[in-house]
Amino acid sequence: MSHVLLLPFGTEGSIYPFIWLGRLLRHHGHRVTLVTAGRYAETVAGAGLEFAQVEGEDGLERMLAHPQLWQGNAGSQLSYRHSSRSTEGYVQAVEKLVANGNAVDLMLAPMICFGARLLREKLRIPLVTVHLYPLMFVSAHEPPLALPGFRLLRKLPLWVRKVVLAFPNPLDFFALPAVRACCQQHGVRKPWSLWKQWWHSPDGVLALFPEWYVGPQPDWPQKLLQWDFPLEDMSESEVLSPKLNAFLDAGEAPVLFTPGTGHFHAHAFFETAAELVRRLGCRAVFLTRKAEQVPDHLPPSILVESYAPFSRLLPRARAFVHHGGIGTVAQCLAAGISQLVVAMSLDQPDNADHVEQLGAGLGMNMRHFSVERALPLLKRCLTDASMQENARQYAARMAIRRDTGQLVAWLEKVISTGAGKDGSV
Repeated sequence: MSHVLLLPFGTEGSIYPFIWLGRLLRHHGHRVTLVTAGRYAETVAGAGLEFAQVEGEDGLERMLAHPQLWQGNAGSQLSYRHSSRSTEGYVQAVEKLVANGNAVDLMLAPMICFGARLLREKLRIPLVTVHLYPLMFVSAHEPPLALPGFRLLRKLPLWVRKVVLAFPNPLDFFALPAVRACCQQHGVRKPWSLWKQWWHSPDGVLALFPEWYVGPQPDWPQKLLQWDFPLEDMSESEVLSPKLNAFLDAGEAPVLFTPGTGHFHAHAFFETAAELVRRLGCRAVFLTRKAEQVPDHLPPSILVESYAPFSRLLPRARAFVHHGGIGTVAQCLAAGISQLVVAMSLDQPDNADHVEQLGAGLGMNMRHFSVERALPLLKRCLTDASMQENARQYAARMAIRRDTGQLVAWLEKVISTGAGKDGSV
C-alpha cells in the first residue's frame, strides 16, 4: 500500500476533484491524506479521507473576502500572491507528517501549489501536476483565453504565437519572489521562472478533462494522461434540502443562478438575476453561501439556497447562469442543460469559450452582465433547440465513463519510477 498526498489549493471547486482522486486511490488500496486549508477538514473527513491542515495562516478566507478577487487581472494577481505565500505552510504540513513516521510515496497537486514542487525537489517525492482545466496548457497551437487579446493571437501565424508566449508570465512577477525565498530557506535550488521550470512536473501531468472537450496539442507535456471530468459534488453525503425539493416539485423547472462558492461580493450579479427572472416570468434558484448578497424581498418564484449537489439539482433545471468554474461547466454538460457563462477571472473566460465552441451554451463577461445584454442570451439558452440538443448529446457522451483502474495504474507507475530517476529535475 502506497501513501499518496493530495495538495489542492483554492475553493470547493478545486477541492472536490482531489476528493474524487482520493476516494479512487483509497478504493484501490492506497492510503490517502489530503493536505489543504483547515476550512475543508470536515468535508475531507466526510469523504472518508485523512486530513492534514496547512500550517500557519494560509490567508484563504482573507483572499476570498477581497473585493477584487474576481476582477480580471487583479484577481489573478491576488491568487498568485496568496498561493506563493502559502508555500511554506504546505511544506511545513508535509514535513510534519514525514517527521511523525508517515512515509510519502506520491504527491498530486495543482501547479499553483508551489509547496508541492518544492517538496519534490527537497525530499525527492514523485509529483504529478493535476490540471483541472485547459487554460493551464498555454499552447501556441491553441492559445487559451488567458487574456482578452488572445482572441487576436489565435489568428496570427504559429511562429508569432510562439514568440508571444515566450514572454514572461505574470505568475513570475507576482509569485516568484516569495517562492524563491522559501526555496532558499529549505536549501532547494531556486527556480529562475515558475512559468518555464515549475509549471508541469517532470514526473507526470494529469489533465482532468476529456479530449473531446479540448484535445492535446504538440507542445503539451510528454508524460501526460488526459482523463474524464471528475464530477465530484459530494452527492453521496449531500442531499437536496426539503425546502428545495418542495420548491422543485411545486412548479416548472427553474433557472439556476450562482456566481460561484468563492464569490463574496456578488450583489450586482443577483440584482441582475432577479430582474431577469421577473422579465422572463420564470422560476429560479439562487445559490450562494452568502445570503446577504441577494436582494431583499424576493418573490416566491425565487428560492435562495446555500448549497446543493449539482448532480441532483441540475437535471431538474431548465438552464444554469453561472461563473464558469470548470466543475460547474462539467456538471451542466453531464445534466444536458444549456448554460450561460458569466465569466469573471482566471480560467472562466476560457471555459466560457469552450462551452460556446461545443454549442452547448453561451458566454459573456461579468462587466457586461446587465439585464439588457443578458436577457437575449438567456432567452436563447431557454429556447434554442440546437443548443439544447447539443447539451443532451454531451450528456450522453459523459454518461460513458472510462475504467478508472487505468488511471490508478498510471499513477502507480509514477510511484515506481520515482522523482527524477529519468534524469529530470
